[in-house]
Amino acid sequence: MSIIYMLLAISVVVALVFFVAFIFSVRKGQYDDTYTPSVRMLFEDELVKTKKSSAQTPQQSSTNHSDRKSK
Repeated sequence: MSIIYMLLAISVVVALVFFVAFIFSVRKGQYDDTYTPSVRMLFEDELVKTKKSSAQTPQQSSTNHSDRKSK
């Protein structure tokens, strides 16, 4: 039974060490994304074009239906 307590204590210590290492690396900027902001401006136009084309599609389809009815 004492081995379980020892293994539990060791696992808690190891978990705390990993947690402290994670917090340390986050504070030092290890996980900061420096690549995406520089590339985002290259792809924003494609997102804007997609939104504009999807916004125009329902209007075009409604005008096509009204043209068919009038013919």
